[in-house]
Amino acid sequence: MQSGSCSADTVPVLRVRAAAARRRVLRAARHQGRAPDRRGHRGVSHSAQGYPDTPGIWTREQVEAWKPVVDAVHAKGGVFFCQIWHTGRASNYQFQPNGQAPVSSTDRPIAPKRSEDGLSVTTYPAPRRLAAEEIPAIVDDFRVAARNAMEAGFDGVEIHAAHGYLLDQFLKDGVNDRANDAYGGSLANRCRLALEVVAAVAGEVGAGRVGVRLSPYTEHMDATDSDPDALGGNMARELGRLGVLYLHAVEPRMVRPYERGETRHSLRPMRDAFGGTFVVAGGYTREDGDRAVAGGYADLVAFGRVFLANPDLPRRFQLGAPLNEYDRKTFYTADPVVGYTDYPFLDDLPK
Repeated sequence: MQSGSCSADTVPVLRVRAAAARRRVLRAARHQGRAPDRRGHRGVSHSAQGYPDTPGIWTREQVEAWKPVVDAVHAKGGVFFCQIWHTGRASNYQFQPNGQAPVSSTDRPIAPKRSEDGLSVTTYPAPRRLAAEEIPAIVDDFRVAARNAMEAGFDGVEIHAAHGYLLDQFLKDGVNDRANDAYGGSLANRCRLALEVVAAVAGEVGAGRVGVRLSPYTEHMDATDSDPDALGGNMARELGRLGVLYLHAVEPRMVRPYERGETRHSLRPMRDAFGGTFVVAGGYTREDGDRAVAGGYADLVAFGRVFLANPDLPRRFQLGAPLNEYDRKTFYTADPVVGYTDYPFLDDLPK
C-alpha cells in the first residue's frame, strides 16, 4: 500500500502503460532535478527530497505528469492514494536546494547506514534544527501537496509519518531533543507537528480522503522512542478525533527494516484507540493476514515486497498459487522495468 490501494485488475493496464507514463513523470521530476522511482512516496517540496530518483507533487509540471498515471489506475476501477512525505534529516546535501543542510527536529545526524546491497555506506550530514517559526511553512507544504494530488486525480492522500522521516523525527523522543518550544519535550508537544499537518491536509481535501502511516515501534533511521505504546496510543486517539479515513500502522515486530522479530507489543491498543478503519503492515503472509482480519485485529492488511513481485497477488492468494520471489537488489533502481514491471503474472508462466 506504499502508494495507495489498487485492485488486482489495475495491474495489467499499468504494466502496458508503465514505461510511457513513467517517462512523463520522469521528465517532470528531472526538470526539478529529481527523477521518480517506485518508493511510492511523493515529496511535498524540493527540500523534502532525500533519495535519488524519487518523485514529487509540488509543481504544476509534476501534477500534469501524474494525471495519465492516475487515469491508468482509474481506467481499471482502481483506487489510488498518493503517499506524501518529507524526509527531514534522512537526506543529504545533493538533494537539497542550493546544497543546504536538511532540516529536522534536531541538529543530530543519523548514524552511517550500509546500503541494501551491502556494497556502500551512506553518511548523513548534521541537519539544521527547524525554528518554531519555520514550522507553519512545512505544514503548508503538506497541505499544498495534498491539493495538488487531488488535482492530479488521486482519490486521497496518505501522510507518511513513519520510518524515521521528518514527522517521525518530531514524534519520537530518541530524535526530538527540543526543550524550549511547543514542538518538543512532552508527548503532546512532540505530536503537535504531525497533527497540525493532518488537520491542515484534512481541511484542504476532507478528512475522508486522508490516511496516516505511523511506526511508533520501529527504529528506522535511528528514530526510537522510550514509550512507543504511549506514542502510538496518543496519535491513534487524536487521529480518531480528526476523523481521518484510516490509520496505517507498522507492526511492532518490524523494529528494523525487513527484519521480522519477536515482541511483546501489539497494535491492538492503537486499533481500539483509533476506532476507525485500521490497516496493518509488516511481514505478513496470506495466512496471518487472514487471521488478523478474521480476529478483528485489523480491517485491512497491506502487502509491499510480496505485492511488488506478484502483480496478481490477490488472485494468487485466492487460488493458493505459488508466489514469485522478490529480488531485493532491484527494489530501488532507476530502471523503469527491471524489478518493477517485469515480474510474471500467473498467465505468463509455462503451463
